[in-house]
Amino acid sequence: MENNAQLIAQCEARAKEWLSPAFDEETRKEVQAMLDNADKTDLIDAFYRDLEFGTGGLRGIMGAGTNRMNKYIVGMATQGFANYILKAFPGKQCSVVVGHDCRNNGRMFAESVADIFSANGIKVYLFESLRPTPEISYAIRHLGCQAGVNVTASHNPREYNGYKAYWDDGAQVLAPHDVGIIAEVEKVKISDVKWQANKDLIIPIGGEMDWDYIQAVKEAMVDQDVILRQKDLNIVYSPMHGTGRVIVPMALRSWGFQNIHVVPEQMVIDGNFPTVVSPNPENAEAMTLGMKLGTKLNADLVIASDPDADRLAIVCRNSKGEWEILNGNQTCMMFSWYIIANKKKLGQLKGNEFIVKTIVTTEVIAEIAKKNQVEYMDCYTGFKWIANEIRVNEGKKKKYIGGGEESFGFLPYDKVRDKDSPAAICLICEIAAWARDNGMTLYDLLMNIYKEYGFSKEVTINVVRPGKSGADEIKQMMTDFRANPPKDLGGSKITLQKDFQLLEAKTADGAVKPLDMPAKSNVLQWFCEDGTKVSVRPSGTEPKIKFYTEVKDPSFKGAADYERCLKAAEQKIEAIKKSLNL
Repeated sequence: MENNAQLIAQCEARAKEWLSPAFDEETRKEVQAMLDNADKTDLIDAFYRDLEFGTGGLRGIMGAGTNRMNKYIVGMATQGFANYILKAFPGKQCSVVVGHDCRNNGRMFAESVADIFSANGIKVYLFESLRPTPEISYAIRHLGCQAGVNVTASHNPREYNGYKAYWDDGAQVLAPHDVGIIAEVEKVKISDVKWQANKDLIIPIGGEMDWDYIQAVKEAMVDQDVILRQKDLNIVYSPMHGTGRVIVPMALRSWGFQNIHVVPEQMVIDGNFPTVVSPNPENAEAMTLGMKLGTKLNADLVIASDPDADRLAIVCRNSKGEWEILNGNQTCMMFSWYIIANKKKLGQLKGNEFIVKTIVTTEVIAEIAKKNQVEYMDCYTGFKWIANEIRVNEGKKKKYIGGGEESFGFLPYDKVRDKDSPAAICLICEIAAWARDNGMTLYDLLMNIYKEYGFSKEVTINVVRPGKSGADEIKQMMTDFRANPPKDLGGSKITLQKDFQLLEAKTADGAVKPLDMPAKSNVLQWFCEDGTKVSVRPSGTEPKIKFYTEVKDPSFKGAADYERCLKAAEQKIEAIKKSLNL
């Protein structure tokens, strides 16, 4: 960011507005300190823009300023959201669910949200303390509410907090409500916010909702007999200092598992996440304490959920007995295989079932569905799109049995409309129990799926381009790829190109077909003769462009072949990077 006199003057003018009596003393002191500091870096970062209320809500670093997460920014967002709810449901006594996770200021933000909704005449079901994101989604549906808010920054670093907005189906908001809410939020000034709570409209909820949610999670179970036979499966679990700490062990016990151990250091509620660099289960470092305890206890598997308990990570033992962290594509593939194969074996498939995956998730899932005559659907990245497929197909009398994405999220039943780690964790333990019942480990099962459907390796390449110049560069990259798409990737000819901005699919011979998707999206995909798939999309939340690569090897013969296939896949991905000048 260019630190020039004009920009500093603009930021100082905006900051001085925050010295008025409309803001509390602590906030005014923080702003004054930024104004007094000769180094204007913090001032500029805090005031150079408004923190954007996007289609998923808010997410940002906590602190005073227009570009920060604080009770005033949260207050204006909530007032705008309340205004939209009242317009969308005229004459109705509206109600909302409000929850939060373990992050610093989470309770304060959640109580501010509840106060403002109630001041606008909206009934609020406020969770008594931190709860998982999927339980908030469940509660919206269970209580028949019109909307909901969860105060969480998911797996972001400790400096962040956020605000996820949900609609009456328990899913994060989609069109037309997303743009409608944004328009209302943008109209709100600090003076418009109704801060004075109507305490009669705020109803605390807690244990009884936990019970109902845990009963609902049991609907994701496929085969209880196998759990009862393997009830001593040795499980180590970590909630990463967050909201899974009570719910996940309770849910596992309700399924019949009896040998559950928790990582004690990470059972402590702490928004500073003292035991990890970042509370993201996708990062191997975050799983270190769990694996250490797993080794000590000779555990069968180690599992973790992120702070708001929507994502999960799974660590199992490989053929050498060493810990192996499964990636999001592998877990999604394993869930899909098990649900379909075992529901089929147990006669639970009636012919109207379907599964969902995002367009950037492994194509092996599509092959599993096709081979077993189960319908599968592709949707855009983000769980709100999986929720949209559930909603649309409910009306067609179709039954959702599972869906997920490569970023460590899976939903194995339809009572919730967001990623659900308590349900997914219970189900992966059932899958591990089934594997053990059949003389296998989870790793052995993964190798068997590769043997049946072909080996697949997925790698996401992130190209980071910060600032305005970076945003312009990313935009130009997408323009160039559209104008001059590659002819081949890593030596394999491209046979199909999909452009989700134009909603067109083009084959190598130039034939064009429309793509049936619910909206346009700035995503390109290329499919090659050898099964390679590359998807390109600018990130919606970070200054980067993402290349999701998937390469295949149908020659895979079993676990002994895994290392060879991995090495060949890595070489192929390097060749793809050269084809794309990355």
